[in-house]
Amino acid sequence: MARCGRTERLRRWVSERVTGRYRVAAVDCGTNSTRLLITDPDGSTRTRLMRITRLGEGVDATGVLAQAAIDRTIDALQEFRHEIDRACVGRTRLVATSAARDAQNSASFLDAASSTIGAPAEILDGQSEGELATAGATRGLEAHAGDDIVLDIGGGSTELAVQRNGAVTATSLDIGCVRVSERFLRGDPPRGPELQQAASYVTSVVSGSLASLWGADGPRPDSRLIGLAGSVTTLAALELGLEEYDPVHTHHSVLTRDAVNHWCTLLGAATASERAAMPGIPRGREDVIVGGALILRIVMDLLGAQDCLVSETDLLDGLAMSMLDA
Repeated sequence: MARCGRTERLRRWVSERVTGRYRVAAVDCGTNSTRLLITDPDGSTRTRLMRITRLGEGVDATGVLAQAAIDRTIDALQEFRHEIDRACVGRTRLVATSAARDAQNSASFLDAASSTIGAPAEILDGQSEGELATAGATRGLEAHAGDDIVLDIGGGSTELAVQRNGAVTATSLDIGCVRVSERFLRGDPPRGPELQQAASYVTSVVSGSLASLWGADGPRPDSRLIGLAGSVTTLAALELGLEEYDPVHTHHSVLTRDAVNHWCTLLGAATASERAAMPGIPRGREDVIVGGALILRIVMDLLGAQDCLVSETDLLDGLAMSMLDA
């Protein structure tokens, strides 16, 4: 494993004491993917990596993390530790979300993850996850007259957050692209009744949560919907016609309601192997993209949103910002 060299350690030590700032690393162990972000002291991105490890595989049905899923995730964390050491990172935050929140045996996984990365492992609750995702998603955006509605579609859960006058209210919903796919979309391609049951369930969960975010008033006029995470960015890549997924092009692109409806229909009618062959769909997402697209479509319908601003900055960026601003 590569280590921070002596010269670089000295340079970092001097810089940290003169400026009070240092390079940071954010690590997110999600239900579907495990991700790393390393930023320089000025907040600029040095390294951003994503590995689809499916930590939450089967958790919805069994209530435990499978050993094979744990092993895949630890393998990714070992790769990330190499990058962290090589970058001479001064501070690291390691978090886990829905799968770890739900699993009965998450403690042993968190111990192994912490040992691998060399930093304490945290389980984020829904409010914290929503706040960090909102901070990352709105980074670099101009101030907006209405509310910022942040939709973070994960593998096991979906976070809905509303930022109004700088205050964030968030809720975590037990719907995600992996959870919905495993629970309802078992056909290849999914059958009509499966899609209908999934849509009915997602609609019930989302509609039941909206009042807790705004009360009776609802979102202010001119509010904007910001979509995060792999399901949203993959749909953006498909809509843009990218030969390969490229965050430079998807970041701050716009998905219209019509486009989301189109891709829901097209992807839902295709087999997993046909989806895997589509340019723009990252390997490992072909079997859960229908569930993610369905969630986005239903949220847009319930909010009456005509478009969704796609953001490549998200929870990881919020984590990095929390360390840089400390």
